[in-house]
Amino acid sequence: MGINTIFKIFLPKDRVFFGLFEEAAANVTAMGKLLEQLVFEAEADKRTAITKQLEDYEHKNDELTHQIFQELSRNFITPFDREDIHYLATALDDVADYIWASAKKIQFHGVNPNDQGIQKMAEVIKQSANEIGVAVSQLRELKHPEKITESLVKINSMENHADDIFDMSIKNLFDTETDFKELIRRREVYTVMEVATDKCEDVANVIETIIVKYA
Repeated sequence: MGINTIFKIFLPKDRVFFGLFEEAAANVTAMGKLLEQLVFEAEADKRTAITKQLEDYEHKNDELTHQIFQELSRNFITPFDREDIHYLATALDDVADYIWASAKKIQFHGVNPNDQGIQKMAEVIKQSANEIGVAVSQLRELKHPEKITESLVKINSMENHADDIFDMSIKNLFDTETDFKELIRRREVYTVMEVATDKCEDVANVIETIIVKYA
């Protein structure tokens, strides 16, 4: 029996990690789209329904993260370093957590999402989440890393744009808002949404590390 045959015996036959990562990334992409829908939705009842959908996706992502960690404990051979698998799973879960947290803060505090800063931040989150889906879907094939890198560059650029939106939104908030309680509520929403874009960049950084090692 040749060494290549022996090696194939120990390889995960269904490439389970790629499937789980792709499912988690698809959830994140869907959550980004829902968050944008939420902040442009005028009807309170529909916003509540969208928030519930986001909560369901967040729970689903928790389950997928748990599955990835289980597979990590039972598989001796993995597609790439075990620590990178752990980092990527955690980073994807963090994005889901903060997208959900953004919606929850809007609903919990009763903040009117029809706010230019909130809407612009949601658009950036949606675009970043979409690029995460594009990048993760190509991890199975690393022979053309430039396609993945293109998405990573976009995510990094959008995170910088989110920082600018955050700074301008906070300045505008302090310049125009006279209700101190409302100021605190909206600032908290801006902050959580800005962190969501940071978490998207964390995913991009983990993927970049994987590309450097294996492409």
